[in-house]
Amino acid sequence: MSTAVRRARDVGALVAAALLGALIAFVGLKVIAGVDWPAFNSSNVTRALTTVGQVFAVAVLVVAVLLDRYGRPRWLTGLLSVAASAGMVTVTLGMPLGATKLYLFGLSVDQQFRTEYLTRMTSSPRLADMTYLDLPPYYPAGWFWWGGRFANIEGLPGWEAYKPWAIISMAAAAAVAILLWTRMVGAMRGIPIALVITLVTVMWASPEPYAAILVILGVPMLIPMLYGLRGRSRLADGPVGGLRRGTSWPAVIGSGVFLGISATCYTLYTGLFALSAIVMALYLCVVGWVSAGNKAVPSATVTGRRRGVILAILGRLVAMGVISGLIALLVWAPYLWARATSEPASGGTAEHYLPDRGAVLPLPFFNFSLMGLVTLIGLVWLLLRFRQRTVALALFITVVTIYLFCLLSMLRTAGGSTLLSFRLDPLLYGALSAAGVLGIADLSRWAVGKFGDVRFAIGAIAAVSAIALAQGIPGHLSGEITTAYTDTDGRGERADQRPAGAESYYPEIHRLIRKQTGRTADQNVVLTADYGFLSIYPYWGFQGLTSHYANPLAEFDKRAAAIERWADAETPDQLIRRLDRSPWTPPNVFLFRYAAEGYTLRLAEDVYPNDPNVKRYTVTFDPAVFADPRFGVTEVGPFVVVVRR
Repeated sequence: MSTAVRRARDVGALVAAALLGALIAFVGLKVIAGVDWPAFNSSNVTRALTTVGQVFAVAVLVVAVLLDRYGRPRWLTGLLSVAASAGMVTVTLGMPLGATKLYLFGLSVDQQFRTEYLTRMTSSPRLADMTYLDLPPYYPAGWFWWGGRFANIEGLPGWEAYKPWAIISMAAAAAVAILLWTRMVGAMRGIPIALVITLVTVMWASPEPYAAILVILGVPMLIPMLYGLRGRSRLADGPVGGLRRGTSWPAVIGSGVFLGISATCYTLYTGLFALSAIVMALYLCVVGWVSAGNKAVPSATVTGRRRGVILAILGRLVAMGVISGLIALLVWAPYLWARATSEPASGGTAEHYLPDRGAVLPLPFFNFSLMGLVTLIGLVWLLLRFRQRTVALALFITVVTIYLFCLLSMLRTAGGSTLLSFRLDPLLYGALSAAGVLGIADLSRWAVGKFGDVRFAIGAIAAVSAIALAQGIPGHLSGEITTAYTDTDGRGERADQRPAGAESYYPEIHRLIRKQTGRTADQNVVLTADYGFLSIYPYWGFQGLTSHYANPLAEFDKRAAAIERWADAETPDQLIRRLDRSPWTPPNVFLFRYAAEGYTLRLAEDVYPNDPNVKRYTVTFDPAVFADPRFGVTEVGPFVVVVRR
């Protein structure tokens, strides 16, 4: 079989794995949704069934390893491992959330703006900001855009599509990752590595599903990234020159495509992956420079060799960058063009956040837990093997890069900002866990040589450890899962069957606005502080949740000042004049909370470097300024809906 055919077959296998993983998750979620389960926060039934499903998934993976061990067809091993990996993600998240339509964290905290983004992409495939009218997106739209297409196919509103899309996309990523690992290190090691990374990622990154996908896929992609930069050689031989013939172009292209896809989903992780690639290239340049030295060879020859190797490495790095950049432009071009054409930008404070875990280095290997033990073994293995194995070197460089990034983020606090390095914790845990499994494999070989054939005992302990790690995930995510049951969903209901919150009035408010304006939701601009309303319906918002999530082009700070000026209006004419003079499209709908002193909005102000980094303040409008035929005022529960006629 030719190399080209083999490469095409491998790519086809990865695509098939993604489709199969997505299908298994889709069907699994449909089956789970077909039963009337008790709420997670009031019963242990769903957690018990989650454990059963996890044990079954681990058992199937053990069977896949044994089949590979005894020489059964590779396609069978791959099929079982892909199905079990996708099933593990599905049951671990889908079963605890089986009685709610909301995902982890419900419609609270960061999940509110993420759901708003998916709602926006569901309403139209056109790239647009999640909140602001006529602005290109600042946050990468890739995951949300595809989620919108999924919602359209299923006929679901964006908020309801969020949970299945999150789980399906993570299951597909896990299915692809397990094939990547088995292709690179064999099924005996690849399946355990992929399983541990998947479990660690679901535990630490699943509330941010697009980040979880990049961790699951990014850790294995570090190996071809290093190989692509090094060229066609073994680690012991060092990097090779010859950009055309000495380069593994499939590795370079694959790495570039991955970086590009990453850039369409999550800027921070893409920056870390790109920085890791640069550090890899620098390391290889140093190794190439040193290894080319030879006093027995004329200096001109040595210089030529060094130049050839370094230029080849840099050329491969540039090729990855060009490929990834072209893909990234699919979602970044509108925003970059707006900035390049001198569109005003102010008020964005996305990096103004420093929680306590962002002020210290993450050292998971000193935690007294199963994951702490695995990551400690991984750290030791990396320190012992990074000069000997490509996998170890790729993971080692990434771990070092993450710690450098953390230090840079802490240093940047002196300049009034951060790099949000604490969000890289799941990637660090994934890399160290992968190394930990490889370290355990080496220890197992030593144990077999020392104590004889103890492979059954080792395998049994490994399987039980995987079950222990998996069954701890619902408990670790209990707060996030509980919020999905206690938050009021887009139908005005709570999944735990308890009285819904004020959000239960949203459907009535939506119908009222449609009736009074005669427009669809995406033809209205709403000024409100109840941003859950914008998460459920695709109205444009005049102001965002906080400046930390706001598009810099939206001028959050200036809009906040404008809202305060409107609130100071004393007559309807004065308010209308101020609205009409707004440099932005003014709201034609106001959604207030009713209070004794007037109609109120509870807005947010950035107070970084304080933690919490947001201060809430109230802006109050005098009801008298809306007592005019040009406004329609309707009270709905605790809300006041004002429509400009």
